[in-house]
This record gives sequence, structure tokens and C-alpha cells, in this order.
Amino acid sequence: MIESNKITLIVIQGPTASGKSRIAMNLAEALDSSIISADSRQVYKYMDIGTAKPSIEYQNKIKHYLIDIINPDEDYSAGSFAADAVKIIKQVSEQKKIPIVCGGTGFYIKALLEGIFKAPEIPGDIRKDLRKSIIEKGTEYFYNKLTEIDPESAARINENDSNRILRALEIYRTTGKTITQLWKEDTIEEKNFQTVNILVTENRGLLYNRINDRVDTMIDRGLLNEMEDLMKKGYKKTDPGMNSVGYKEFYPFLAGDAEIDECIDKIKQNTRNFAKRQFTWYRKIDFDLTLDSKRINFSNIVKEIKQKMQENK
Repeated sequence: MIESNKITLIVIQGPTASGKSRIAMNLAEALDSSIISADSRQVYKYMDIGTAKPSIEYQNKIKHYLIDIINPDEDYSAGSFAADAVKIIKQVSEQKKIPIVCGGTGFYIKALLEGIFKAPEIPGDIRKDLRKSIIEKGTEYFYNKLTEIDPESAARINENDSNRILRALEIYRTTGKTITQLWKEDTIEEKNFQTVNILVTENRGLLYNRINDRVDTMIDRGLLNEMEDLMKKGYKKTDPGMNSVGYKEFYPFLAGDAEIDECIDKIKQNTRNFAKRQFTWYRKIDFDLTLDSKRINFSNIVKEIKQKMQENK
């Protein structure tokens, strides 16, 4: 590791299916290091195929952190991720290795690198009122409300993610300020990191084709069976993990209200929409390196990273 008074940290971001995980694993192998997953769905146990978790073989080869740490009916926030990731980064750094953070959940990485504002205590009457209203009026109604109030937050949230939509509206109702405003007003926490922030990207049309192909592969590997097993374990539609893209789209089929092909097409559409929101998020970030997944000469990546580390010292 390059000597510095700060912890050297490599961060690899990119839209879903861009190939960032492959690059992270190659880099971890070359640097004899570990990977900290920054993926808000891979934290859930029993959800392997639909979240594109690295295989057990890869996990045995390269140590991965923050995968399979909670059950699908549990919550996990950006603040929780940041706190957990900081501890792991310090542990890996103490082993004289360079920690590698890799994932597509930009809000997690932002919380890690910049800190997160202290969320207010939500009064019980506000929480109860909003939870009751979303049952009566539906998630779409409240997502549209959030889009009007705080379009930046809405762009980061899936339109069917009722938990995060309600959280954003609870904070707004309590403080009169949006999450975006609170982020900007809150003092950014000084992190003891020397970071090389890397974006792995791809032509949008090619990426969408790759997403479609990957969903087909997931179906062939047994994604529907995985969903059915989760339901047999007692997990419900309202559980945070079960609201994930790749799983929630099967509910109409399992209820007898849709054909399986319709649900598969919906998974592809929702995943493409998620990638579109990721592209929007990444446009606002200044990356140290941008890598086109189709034109990567891996032998040069380590050299470029080390050069960036020297420049950041």
C-alpha cells in the first residue's frame, strides 16, 4: 500500500450489468485484497440469483463483505452501510491491503464517502397517517408526490419502493425540508480516505441488451423457484427485500393474474429503468477514472490506479 496518513480506498461504481463486479474481482486478485459490496439487495440472505451475487466459488476465492447479512424482512439503510463499511475498511487496511468497494447503490457510497445527515425522530402520528394513506391511495400516488416535492430523491428511489418513499415523505412532513436539502445543509463528515473513484460504464443500448440477456439467464438458473422458496419461508410482499426488482414482478403470476412472459418482460423493463436512474446519478459525480467495459485493458488499470493515488496524496 502507498504510504499516506489516509486509508487508500478504491471505489468501483457503475450501472447494473456493466461488468463492474468482474473488474473488482480481477483487481482484488491482482492486489491480494477484499471486496466490500455496496449493493442494497445483495445484503439479503436467500436472494442469490435475482441479485446477481458472486458465486460461492468467487466468494471463496476473494473475500466479500456485506453480502448475506440480513433477512429479507429486515431493513438496512445507507447509514448502516456506511458504519459497517468503515469498520471493514479499517480492518482490511490494517492488513496492509487496499480495500475495494464495489456496487451500484450510489446512495450507499455517497453516505460512506461524504457522511450522512442525522435523520430526525419521526412523530408517531405522522408515521401512522402516512402508512395508512399509502394503503388507501397506493404507492404510485405517493411516489408522484415525492417527485413534485423532491425530484432528486425520487430519481434515486424505485417507484414501487414504498418504504423509502414513505421515509422521504416522513422526513419532509416532520422538518419541512427534503432529504436533498438536508444533505446539502448538513456538514460533510471528513473521512480519512484517499479514494480512487472509478466508473465502469457502457453504451446504453448495449447495456440494455445485456440486461435483457442477463434476466433470461437468471430465469434459466431458477429465479422463479428462488422466489417461490422465499414465499415458502414466510416472506411477504411488504418485506423490504421482497420489494426488489427481479422478485416483486412475479407476484401477479403467482396470484394467477398474469402470464409468466409478462412478468419476465416487466423485470427487464424495471431493470432497464433502474439502470437509467443510475446513469442520471453518475452524471453528477466527478470520477477519477472512467472505464468502458468493452475496451478495458486490465493490465493498465492497476498502473492508472496507482498513478491516481499518487496524484491524490
